[in-house]
Formats: sequence, C-alpha cells, structure tokens
Amino acid sequence: MRSLPLAAALVAAAVLGASAPAAAASEAKASVVVSAVFGPRTSLNLSTEVLRFDVTSPGRPAIVALEFSAGIRTHSGAEVMLSVEALRALDGMGAADVESSLTFVGEGEGTSAGTVDPKALAVAGRWQGSGHRTGRLIFSLRTAATGTYTIPVRFVLSTP
Repeated sequence: MRSLPLAAALVAAAVLGASAPAAAASEAKASVVVSAVFGPRTSLNLSTEVLRFDVTSPGRPAIVALEFSAGIRTHSGAEVMLSVEALRALDGMGAADVESSLTFVGEGEGTSAGTVDPKALAVAGRWQGSGHRTGRLIFSLRTAATGTYTIPVRFVLSTP
C-alpha cells in the first residue's frame, strides 16, 4: 500500500521534470510585498477577583494582598495600563450604612497607589512596550464597623 503513493510521486516528478525546460523559457519574475499589522495581545493572571476583609477594630484598616502576572505584546513604546475597579459597593454585615474607603498600594515595577471606586477605573500600573510584569497590590479597607466585607473587583490590562 505504501509503495503506490511513492510510485505516483516518482512518476509525477518525472513528468514535471521533463517539461521544465519548456516552461523555463516562459518564466517571469516579480516581487511581492506583504505587510501585516498585529493588534495587542494580553494575558493577565490574578490571585483573586474578590477581596475579602475581616475588620476587627473600627477605624483600623483591614489588609488584603493580591498577586498579579501581566503580559502584553504590543508595538514598541506603547503605553500599557493595568486598571482596577470595584464591581459593586461594599458587601457585608451592615455595609449599606457604613462609611468606608478602599485604597491600594502597588509593589513592583510600574505599579502605583490609588483609591478604588465602584464608579470609575483606578490605574494600578503603567509600563512602556511589550513584556511580562509581576507585582502585588495591597488593598486597605477602612470602615467604622467591624465585620467581614467582600468586594468583587475587575482588572483590565490594555493599551490606551
């Protein structure tokens, strides 16, 4: 069975090879320019997407750390931005009537500090060009009431 396709290939090569001198006389040469544009490609891994705080003392901040790994392929010199937003307001025991603030501080190249608000994106990091970045964001919740609070967050890695 294997010898039949091999024999067919040899016969085809012999036929094509025999007609090659005649075809060579009518050959033409040309150049083709191909241009391709690739959009950015991102990869973002997070240690959690829900921040869970245990407030044991009113007025004293509860701390949660989040690890991230961000990779992007983009054109040279492009600005890369990691942003974070709360998907909803504070959720927990007595949360509806509790005055609170959620802030963060970044650890790692290009990370920043800011305040998380359910109505707006906060910039958590900025870089230039393609590459892989890792870091840590330390979130701090200050509230006047003790309890356990959860806040779902969304991160976006983009080139503005």
